[in-house]
Amino acid sequence: MPEHAAIGAAIIGAGFIGAVHLGALRRLGVPVAGLLGSSPARGAERARALGVPRAYGSLDELLSDPAVQVVHVTSPNVAHFDQVRQILAAGRHVICEKPLAMTSAQSAELVVLARASGKIAAVCYNTRFYPLNQHARGMMAAGELGDLRLITGHFHQDWLAKDTDWNWRLEADQGGLLRSVSDIGTHWVDLTSFITGQRPVALMADLATFVTERQKPLGPVETFSASRGATEPRRITTDDAATILLRYPGGARGMMSTSQISQGRKGLLAWDISGSGASAAWTSEAPENLWIGHRDAANQILLRDPSLMNPLGAAAAAVPGGHPEGFADTWQAFFRQVYADVAQGVRGAASTWATFEDGHYEMLFCDAVLASAADGAWVDVAQG
Repeated sequence: MPEHAAIGAAIIGAGFIGAVHLGALRRLGVPVAGLLGSSPARGAERARALGVPRAYGSLDELLSDPAVQVVHVTSPNVAHFDQVRQILAAGRHVICEKPLAMTSAQSAELVVLARASGKIAAVCYNTRFYPLNQHARGMMAAGELGDLRLITGHFHQDWLAKDTDWNWRLEADQGGLLRSVSDIGTHWVDLTSFITGQRPVALMADLATFVTERQKPLGPVETFSASRGATEPRRITTDDAATILLRYPGGARGMMSTSQISQGRKGLLAWDISGSGASAAWTSEAPENLWIGHRDAANQILLRDPSLMNPLGAAAAAVPGGHPEGFADTWQAFFRQVYADVAQGVRGAASTWATFEDGHYEMLFCDAVLASAADGAWVDVAQG
């Protein structure tokens, strides 16, 4: 019997990322008792399509199911705060998609509630779980790169490049005032903070909205899917792209950009770290390779291979070298850690998943981005 077979899960959200959660849970052997859709009809339709045994009619119905110990929140951003509050109040563990909430005031409240509950409360920054990102964290912690000096990178996509592209994230009342920064930029910030052990303490941000009017479909559209049928024009105020300068507590500097309108880039997350002893770089388009740079020796490319990696990297790898691991595998590695902690009732000392505190920091980062873009000035990022 799989080690997680005694722990039951339910999923809120029946779209693209909800199906990703479902696939990873099935690979781990975690039984999924049911899902909750945006409406009873939508939930029933998706439950049938995904082979899930039950579609809940409401969150109350889900939380009354004794088969559910862990709830995965993959609903639109605007729903996260109220849903997570109810889940914690019902004594369930929770895994919430990012962003954790719509505002930093809400995320601060969720941090308090999660601590008081004693339950496992994780945020879905899955890119930490590419094995070579874990290996890079181990390198940094061991001093192999030296002191952090400069970090650059980006997260670029093209799925919202056309005025006919549509998703609920485009509307501020559903996704928040920020879009490219909140939706994908926070992945970059979380990942690089995880690797370096340092979070940005100040920033200067410039936001851009290139597609200021879009055609909103009158029917439902799933994330990353093309819209069809009748539409209506909508004015867009959320950011298509951003460029951000960063300062770190030890004096290091950084530069990052985000884009959801870069044609040909389907999901390019990249970072490049310059330390006082060596450099390293990685990209999601070639996730099996970690570039390591030297001044006085030959540069290296480490191909993901658990037998050649440090303990952090090796622990995140599921298969031997030469057998590529990708996006779907990060979710399995992430959930494997979280469910092991659920089984023991406490976060393990070696666990590396993002906490609600991490999710709250990302909300504070977004606050600083909005303030900086409005004033055209450097802004400190609140750290608590």
